[in-house]
Amino acid sequence: KILRIRELRLAAGLTQVELATKLSVNQTAVSQWERNAVLPSSEKLPDLADALHCTIDALFGRESKDTA
Repeated sequence: KILRIRELRLAAGLTQVELATKLSVNQTAVSQWERNAVLPSSEKLPDLADALHCTIDALFGRESKDTA
């Protein structure tokens, strides 16, 4: 499943480094998530959704982030 992390990160006005800092991961992890090379751990999904101001469903393209 392709996650919408890059799209949502850009909409939130964050760089990869800023998002990585918020999630206590390195920029490489964020880059891998955005390329769908690696999926974030299930433990990171709530924090990722919070950082991107969306729901976990929105990360997976299941709803608009505006309906959170």
